Amino acid sequence: MEIRVNPTRMELTRLKKRLVTAKRGHKLLKDKQDELIKKFMDMVKQNKALREEVERELAGAFKSFTMARSQMPANVVEESLMIPSARVSIDVKKENIMSVNVPRIEISREEGKNLFPYGLASTSAEMDSAIRTLSAMLPKMLKLAEIEKACQLMADEIEKTRRRVNALEYVLIPQLENTIKYITMKLDENERSSRTRLMKIKEMVMQG
Repeated sequence: MEIRVNPTRMELTRLKKRLVTAKRGHKLLKDKQDELIKKFMDMVKQNKALREEVERELAGAFKSFTMARSQMPANVVEESLMIPSARVSIDVKKENIMSVNVPRIEISREEGKNLFPYGLASTSAEMDSAIRTLSAMLPKMLKLAEIEKACQLMADEIEKTRRRVNALEYVLIPQLENTIKYITMKLDENERSSRTRLMKIKEMVMQG
């Protein structure tokens, strides 16, 4: 497929410059795509390892809760967890990675607060263990949410970049190359025609 243009030398020069720019842009985007994929794969590995760790610890905490509920009256379990014992603050910022704004979650806890919202004498050791595990897990769970969101945003950017690379590689660059060939061929034809006409004119003049 070609781009519809007038086959002139000026147009040929313009298209050649545009082709150079398109090829340079294609290389830059391809390099960006490769780097994005590399970073994305690193993040996916990190996400997988952290998710497995969080799921393993959550399973342990739920097991402790289940055991605690079997050993304690339901109303005691509910009352024990009704009043929060500590306050945490979460601040979501952004970090730019290869033109992708990924979230960065920062957490801060209020100092001096007791971890347990109840008197230890009224609860089982399993309840204490579950509370301790979940409290320690909060930063990991937030980190997991941060990485999973970053992976999603990186995947979107990779797909966007891939479409732009393909548009240049399979549409615009071939169109420019074909149009340049077409104009070059037309200019050569015109030059041959002009040369033939000049030769005929010269012959006529010589004969006259």
